Amino acid sequence: MNLYVLRKSLFNYCLKISKRNEVRERGQWLQICRSKTSAPKNFSDYESTRRTYNIQVPQRFNFAKDVLEQWETKEKIGQRSSLPALWWVNDSGEEVRWSFEELGFHSRRLANVLHQVCSLERGDRVFLILPRVPEWWLVNVACLRTGTVLIPGTSQLTARDIRHRLQMSGAKCVITDESLAPLLDTVASDCPSISTKLLLSHRAMHGWGNLTELMGKVSDDHVCMDTRSEEAMTIFFTSGTTGAPKMTQHSHCSYGLGLTVNGRYWLDLTEQDMFWNTSDTGWAKSAWSSVFAPWIQGACVFVHHMLRFDTSTVLKTLSSYPITTFCTAPTAYRMLVQDDISRFTFRALEHCLCAGEPINPEVMCKWKELTGLDIYEGYGQTETVLIAGTFKGMKIKPGSFGKASPGYDVQVVDEDGSVVSHGQEGDLGIRVKPDRPFSLFTEYTGEPERTAECFRGDFYLTGDRGVMDDEGYLWFIGRADDVILSAGYRIGPFEVENALIEHPAVAESAVVSSPDPVRGEVVKAFVVLTADYKSRDHKELIQELQTHVKTVTAPYKYPRKIEFVDHLPKTVSGKIRRVELRKKEWGQQTS
Repeated sequence: MNLYVLRKSLFNYCLKISKRNEVRERGQWLQICRSKTSAPKNFSDYESTRRTYNIQVPQRFNFAKDVLEQWETKEKIGQRSSLPALWWVNDSGEEVRWSFEELGFHSRRLANVLHQVCSLERGDRVFLILPRVPEWWLVNVACLRTGTVLIPGTSQLTARDIRHRLQMSGAKCVITDESLAPLLDTVASDCPSISTKLLLSHRAMHGWGNLTELMGKVSDDHVCMDTRSEEAMTIFFTSGTTGAPKMTQHSHCSYGLGLTVNGRYWLDLTEQDMFWNTSDTGWAKSAWSSVFAPWIQGACVFVHHMLRFDTSTVLKTLSSYPITTFCTAPTAYRMLVQDDISRFTFRALEHCLCAGEPINPEVMCKWKELTGLDIYEGYGQTETVLIAGTFKGMKIKPGSFGKASPGYDVQVVDEDGSVVSHGQEGDLGIRVKPDRPFSLFTEYTGEPERTAECFRGDFYLTGDRGVMDDEGYLWFIGRADDVILSAGYRIGPFEVENALIEHPAVAESAVVSSPDPVRGEVVKAFVVLTADYKSRDHKELIQELQTHVKTVTAPYKYPRKIEFVDHLPKTVSGKIRRVELRKKEWGQQTS
């Protein structure tokens, strides 16, 4: 049996559940969950929440000790819901359920492997590439316990990507599975900092320590490291428009305490909730929504390990398990609303959210029509926690990603760093003077110049352009480098994409600038057609779409160029890679 699927704990907690018993047990879990409600549980009204939100940052803080162990204690004395801390399933129907007590038991063993077997010390860096398997969560907690700095990566990294990350970070330990171990071996000789390689596998591999076997040989007695709040906790490699990916460093308090605003107010979680976040383990959104935010609230983290995103599987999972809260990328919602949702009933689901890129109002309306549930949009980035969002109980303005989060003063600023008037476009920024928010990243490690480039006057700049309306709602215009300047007009790609997706021929679209000898640049749309329109004459369809955009938005914004494609390039988290499309366009320019 593959060790991903069935692991026998010394507590004998992890059992393979037969398909015959699954229906009965899920019904029992549905009864345990509270009655379905549409009312917010933690959020009263926006202004009072902003006034009262005040997290005191202690001198020392460790999420494993100060949060997870507290839930473990409450669990033992019957002061927490009987939902698991982690509920993992895969496409074969097998399950693993861990309580907070069990999570602590296994993570203490893994912490002892890192410290005793691998000789890792506080501050050493651990490079982790694993898919959505339970051990990914154990490594996260074990690194917290030992004070080692976790560097997550996606399984889609190439050898070149891995070499760069290992050389830049100086990681001493790498943890992966047998599918990526050969790739890591090809670059290991170029990375002298590596002292230990740990493998999650059911078989031995030369040069690698077997993670599961090692965990069985060490004690489950481990004292959590007493880390300082501002001490380095994790590093994410984030790509920019220029240069190599940057090492975005967060402290123990920036995520461990800062993501309270996500879990308590935006996700609106309690210990009686089961939360499913579909993010890939290599993306910071997994740290946000699959570790810190839900466990701050004592909620159950639900995981479905799918080899690839499948709409039927997602919808079936939402209807079969007591999932109360669901967050996925706008791209996923666009795919889900094209499926036959009427086949499913979501008995527990009551709160849906999205993040990662703007969501089209058309998709929000369609989802509401099909499920009866609104989609609450959030806006943030690796360097921050939730910057702004529409919180449950607030008025939803389709096309806006909501208001500034409690704890952040978000403004729209001009090129001098001055706040602009409502309705005026500018750069989205977070005020950092006189007081810098503790939930902001520490630095781009080893790159003070690139860190300094993020700040202008009293503000940290997100790199996005936006507008604030008279009610304080924020509206996304585009990345600062995505805004199209055509014949003197400033055109945000999102407005054009919104117009396009309202046409029944358009399944997805991405808008970028394209070189033009007269206008300098023009709007170009890459369009994925819906099945009913794929056989239509393309020339006629281009004209039809152009006319449609002219009627929906300002005529000067219409795409003068349209190219039909089978799919759009995306990141592992589902964001459309407009930078790739833009390079394609401008690379084709001839003199």
